[in-house]
This record gives sequence, C-alpha cells and structure tokens, in this order.
Amino acid sequence: MVVMARLSRPERPDLVFEEEDLPYEEEIMRNQFSVKCWLRYIEFKQGAPKPRLNQLYERALKLLPCSYKLWYRYLKARRAQVKHRCVTDPAYEDVNNCHERAFVFMHKMPRLWLDYCQFLMDQGRVTHTRRTFDRALRALPITQHSRIWPLYLRFLRSHPLPETAVRGYRRFLKLSPESAEEYIEYLKSSDRLDEAAQRLATVVNDERFVSKAGKSNYQNPDKVQSLNVDAIIRGGLTRFTDQLGKLWCSLADYYIRSGHFEKARDVYEEAIRTVMTVRDFTQVFDSYAQFEESMIAAKMETASELGREEEDDVDLELRLARFEQLISRRPLLLNSVLLRQNPHHVHEWHKRVALHQGRPREIINTYTEAVQTVDPFKATGKPHTLWVAFAKFYEDNGQLDDARVILEKATKVSFKQVDDLASVWCECGELELRHENYDQALRLLRKATALPARRAEYFDGSEPVQNRVYKSLKVWSMLADLEESLGTFQSTKAVYDRILDLRIATPQIVINYAMFLEEHKYFEESFKAYERGISLFKWPNVSDIWSTYLTKFIARYGGRKLERARDLFEQALDGCPPKYAKTLYLLYAQLEEEWGLARHAMAVYERATRAVEPAQQYDMFNIYIKRAAEIYGVTHTRSIYQKAIEVLSDEHAREMCLRFADMECKLGEIDRARAIYSFCSQICDPRTTGAFWQTWKDFEVRHGNEDTIREMLRIRRSVQATYNTQVNFMASQMLKVSGSATGTVSDLAPGQSGMDDMKLLEQRAEQLAAEAERDQPSRAQSKILFVRSDASREELAELAQQANPEEIELGEDEDEDEMDLEPNEVRLEQQSVPAAVFGSLKED
Repeated sequence: MVVMARLSRPERPDLVFEEEDLPYEEEIMRNQFSVKCWLRYIEFKQGAPKPRLNQLYERALKLLPCSYKLWYRYLKARRAQVKHRCVTDPAYEDVNNCHERAFVFMHKMPRLWLDYCQFLMDQGRVTHTRRTFDRALRALPITQHSRIWPLYLRFLRSHPLPETAVRGYRRFLKLSPESAEEYIEYLKSSDRLDEAAQRLATVVNDERFVSKAGKSNYQNPDKVQSLNVDAIIRGGLTRFTDQLGKLWCSLADYYIRSGHFEKARDVYEEAIRTVMTVRDFTQVFDSYAQFEESMIAAKMETASELGREEEDDVDLELRLARFEQLISRRPLLLNSVLLRQNPHHVHEWHKRVALHQGRPREIINTYTEAVQTVDPFKATGKPHTLWVAFAKFYEDNGQLDDARVILEKATKVSFKQVDDLASVWCECGELELRHENYDQALRLLRKATALPARRAEYFDGSEPVQNRVYKSLKVWSMLADLEESLGTFQSTKAVYDRILDLRIATPQIVINYAMFLEEHKYFEESFKAYERGISLFKWPNVSDIWSTYLTKFIARYGGRKLERARDLFEQALDGCPPKYAKTLYLLYAQLEEEWGLARHAMAVYERATRAVEPAQQYDMFNIYIKRAAEIYGVTHTRSIYQKAIEVLSDEHAREMCLRFADMECKLGEIDRARAIYSFCSQICDPRTTGAFWQTWKDFEVRHGNEDTIREMLRIRRSVQATYNTQVNFMASQMLKVSGSATGTVSDLAPGQSGMDDMKLLEQRAEQLAAEAERDQPSRAQSKILFVRSDASREELAELAQQANPEEIELGEDEDEDEMDLEPNEVRLEQQSVPAAVFGSLKED
C-alpha cells in the first residue's frame, strides 16, 4: 500500500512524497548541494506524473541554479512534454519562459541556445526566433559562433524573406569569407543575379580565395548590367589555367546569349588558337561546331518561315561552307595545339607536313618554320630528319640546287649528337649518288672526314659537333664503301688505315679491310690488318677477328708455317674466355692433326677439356675420345674415360661409365667392366636410374655367376640404403609424394617434436623400400633367383643350370669334390665374420 505523507516543514506545505521517496529525501536533506544525489532522485522519479517531476527539478535548480546537467535535463524533459501538442497551446509559452530563466545562468552554453532556437523554429515564430539567434550570437564568444550559424542560415533559407536572408549572409561572410560560394548560390536561387555577379567578381579577383567545392563558378549574364563580363572571364583565363576550355566557352556563350554572334565566333577562333591542351581544345571545338550547326538550323528555319530564297540561299551556302571548313581544319588545329605544348617535337612537325599534302607552298612554309623553331638541344626525336626531309622535298620536285643549299645549311647547325650531323653528311653523299655525281659524293665525304682546325674527342659535349664529326664511324664507313667502288686501291687502303689510326673501327670494319686486301692478293697485309684489329679489341669483341684470322692463315699456309700458326693459336687462347674456347681449340687440334703431330693434337684436346665451359666439357670429351680412338686405338681412351668420369657431372659421368664398360666388355675385359659398373653404382640411385641397374643386371646375366649377381644385388641394397638415410633427400621425396613443392620435414606433422620427425622419416623410408621391392622385375622375367639374401638352395641350383655363353671349358682338371656333387646341388661355403666388425658390441 502506497502511503502519502506531507513534510512537516512549514515552508513547503504542498510538498507531497511517497514512502519510497523517503531514502532519497533523507539523502537530499543531508547533501542538498550534491548534483549526483539530485540526479539519482530524478532518475528514480522518471515514471512519476509530469507536474511532480517538474517540481522536483525546480527544487533542485533552486539550490543549484548553475548546474548545466540539471538545466539540460530539465529543458529536454519540458520540450518532450509538449512535443505532440499544438503550437498554440499555452504550455509552449511556459516552456519558452523556462528556457528564458535558464539563460540567466546558462547564457554561455551553445547547446542550450541551439535547442531553444530549434524549438522556436518548430513553433514557427519567425521574429522571435531571429531575435533569439541574435541574442545567442551576442552572448556566446566568437569562437563558438560556428556552431550557431549553420542552423541560423538554414532558418533564413527556410522562409521566403530574401532581404532578411541577405543581411544574415552578409554578417556570416564577415566571420567566414571562404563560404562566399554558398551566398552566391543563394543569390542565384533568389534571382538576385546582379549582386551574385558582383560577389563572384570579388571572389575571382581574390587570389587568396580557395573554393570549398574545388572548382570555379560561372554566372548567367542575362540580368547582369553592372559588370564587364568579358574582362572578368579574361581575367580568369590568366589565373585558372586548368579551366581554360570552360572559361572560353562561357565567354562565347555570354556573347551568344547577348545576340553578338560574330563576336562569339571571334572568341571561338581566338580560343582554338591559344588553348594548350587537347582537353580544352576538344571542349572549345565541340562547342564551336555546335554553335555553327545551331546557326545553320536557325537560318534554315527562318528562311522557310519568311519564304525568301535568293538572299537566304547565299547566306546559307556561306554558313555551310564555313562549317565544312571548320570540320576540315580540325586535324591541323589539333596538331597546332600539340606543337604549342612542345614546339620541339619533331614527329609532330612531320605530321603537320603530311596534313598539307598536295599544297607545296604550305609544305615549304611548314618546313621553314620547323627548322627555325626546333632547338636541337631540346628536340624530341631526331632534328636532322627535318632538314633531310626538307631537302628530299626539293629533290622530288626537281630542284637539286635548293636541296643542296638546304643540306649545306644543315651541316652548319649545332646539333646535340654527332650522329645527327653524320646523317646529314651521308644524306649529302646519297643525294649525289642518286643523281650519278660520284666524284662530288667522294669530295663531300672527304670534306666531312677531314681533320678540323681544332680536334676534339667524340663524346666531348663542350665542343661543337662540327669539330667531332671526323670521328664518326658512319661517315667513314660510307666513305670506305665509296672508295672500294669508285676509288683506287691506295685511296681505299688509306681510308681503312685512317679508321684504324683513329681507333673507331669495329670488328666488322677490320674483317672488311682484311678481306679487301686479300681480294687484291695482299695476303701479308691482310694478316697485318688482323693483327692491328686484335690490338684494338679485347675478348669477347675480338672473337670474330681471331676466328677469321686463323681460318684464313691456315687456308693460306697450311703446314708451311706451322710454328707461326702455333704461336698464333697460343696467343689467341691466352686470356680466351671459356665460352669462346671450344672453336679455337678444335681449329688448333685440326691443324695439328693435318700438319703437325698426333701427340700435339691429343695435348690440345686434353687442354680443351679443361678450358671450355662445364656445359661443353661432355661434348669435348666425346670428340677427344673419338679422335684418340681413331689415331691411337680404343685402348688409348681408357685414361680419357677415367679423366672424364672424374671431371664431369653425375649425369654425364654415368653416361661415360656405361660407354667405358661397354668398350671393356667388347675388348673381353669383363673384370674391368664389372669394376666400372661397381664404381658407377655409387652415383646411381636405384629409384631414379633404373636403366643403369638394368644394364648391369643384363651384363651379369651374360657374363657373371651367382656370386657376382649376389654382389650386384648387395651393392644395390647398400646404395639404396645410403640414399634412404639422407634426410634432405627423403624430405624432398615425401614432399613430392604429398604434392607440396616446398617445405621441410616438420611441415608433414606440424607441432610434433624432433623424435616424431625421425619417426615419420623411418616410416616413409620403409614405404619407399617396399615400393622399390614391388617395382623390381619379376623372377620369371629376369630369371634371377637372388633377389633376397635368404634364397633357397633349389633357386640357386636352378640358376647354376643356366648356360653361360662366356663360360670357359676347363676339361678334366676340375676339383674331384665338385664332380661328386649332384646336378641340382651348389656348394655353399661358410666363413666366420671378423671380430673387428662387431667393435664394442663384442662380448668380453
């Protein structure tokens, strides 16, 4: 049961509370200035009637009038109480008065001002709201005005009171001038374009202004009378260079809307002649073409309505011709834009000449402008091609004198690269050759290669190219070709000697010089040319010279100058890289075989096997073995085989072992062959080299006995066990089986210890051994009964009965004990195991 009571205090006879309120009241009485106590009490009374809750708030605020928390909660609760009532209800006025009382103490709190202003906006009290906003701005410090103005501006825009809004915006711009764009947009929306244009002009002329939207705004000129729009936009053209296309279109659009069509056309023409980017050009050109189309359409419509034909037809034809000319000019105008971007772009100048195809005067003017404009040190491309193409144009039109004048001027241009000037001189010579002026061509090239008054190095950038062109190989090469074709032997030889003296020759030039001398039967002179070329170059550039020199020398003298030839080969091989040694050694060995001594040839082959690259050693050993067998016989190749097996990689050594064993087998040296197989087995894993083990097995079947076969199988098991105990190999095999390309042994069982890894390896080794056991050929096919070490006596007897084609008949001198054995019996001897095998395991 709820018990109602009154406080006994005489000053508040109307204060009513319930029995549950007693603890809170007692706490308030003890700590009446504690905000937390009042807030706990208020939180507890949230479900109480509104008057009683308001009364509690009033009690608290009477004691704590400067508490922001209490005022904020109280005002929020009062606004919520009248939220769903009509705005004409008297309760709204009570809430407004409550807010006014709060601002006596809370006038520095922007949150309360914002809530009060929003509350007044919801009531629709325009004047009261505007005055409250003004009071808030006066009461708050300026640093907090930015919180009030967004709501204030939204309030101004929400009512059709432009004069009030304009005055408010002007006040706002004094605080935040960077928001001028927002004001301009409002002026445009309220049809105050004149003021908007003035404000926009102020913004555009303010260099410190930064647009919040990141772009420039453009205005309509319809109702603007107080500004010079042309001057404003042209001022923008100098400042906003990234918006030239839009600004030019805006200026032309202004004149079009004003009815000044010819002025608009002049603006478009000026724009397409001055824009610097393809994007701006595209915008202006498209707008220009659209303007011309609209003018033609309007003229046709006007002519059809008025019915006048003769005058209108002439005007219409003029407009159509103007439009067609505009469209046809587009490629040339676009090329002009690209050349304005980079006037030193050689390729664009060539494209411009191509656009003037069929108009010689324009082509000449373009070439003239190009060679005058392009700076060779800033050019993109090869600037000499402009001069060459210019001269070629005159040549194609039969004006040789003008072409020669152009090329002569080109030879005096300060090009950046010597190769450009050399190309010009070569073109001069080719021009004379095309018109069969051979003597003139020779004179020009001799002039180009003449020593200048001041010599300079080829790559010395501080000297002009005219002082360095005498070292250009391009000019010298052409001169050498002309001298060979048109000059004398002495003049050609002098040119080649001069090239070698200047040290600008290439290996091909040296070879050409030597071949030229050889054609004229100057063999020793040609060999001297080779020697000079060899002194100029090092390996590997000298490789072709040595090969040609040695080949020509052997073909010329053969064995007549053997010692000299040997000296040449030794000189060539001194410092020769392994990559190029094989050819020289083979040529050297061939010389010794044909004209020298066989033992010298063998020594050369032996040196070659050490000097060539590892990848070529196998081929070199094969040649060595073949030549040794042909010269000395197959028995002489044994030492070569042994050397090859020691030097070569496992794969090639395995091949050599098989060939070595096969040779010994053919010679009847069975024990040698068996020893070779036994040695090779150490590098042959039974799981990957099954062909080797099959070859050895076939060999033992043909030439061996049960002991040799047993020994072969023992070796195979030991080799397989050796490979099985290699942890890295087993890990790779296990990863391969599991389908993983990378990883470690621990990856197979993550989280296990090292002992678990070893256990996995042992299990996998047993699986691999079982697989190898299953992969072995069946006994029925191989007829070998000694696969297991515990073979039965019957199996051994069956093997002993197999006929051996290589068996030697010993006659009746065999041991009598062996004659007493049964046909199916095989004598097995037992032999004690030496004690040293057991080591420390032997019992004391």
